[in-house]
Amino acid sequence: MVLELPAERREQRLAQLVRMLHTPVALDDGRTVDVAASVGAATPDVIGARDLTRLQRAADAALYDGKHSGKAMLATVAHAATPTVNGRRVGRPGTAVWGRAA
Repeated sequence: MVLELPAERREQRLAQLVRMLHTPVALDDGRTVDVAASVGAATPDVIGARDLTRLQRAADAALYDGKHSGKAMLATVAHAATPTVNGRRVGRPGTAVWGRAA
């Protein structure tokens, strides 16, 4: 998802997202299933670009760095230098422009 958040709200919103994603799910038969998720995020001011492909790759690299930590990871410049994570293609259609669905 693409959101524009002020720098002072990022950590709070990412922590809120992680809490929401870790909410157990109640099944129809009464059982509950624990849910876990990893979150990676990237911001233009840290990455130095508004190119959605670069931001997505940086966020993906941050996600894999923080996998199983239970925390959201905010991408650094080092994450932006990662050429690909998990075989994602650079420049695939629909991922290069703000405001267009990826």
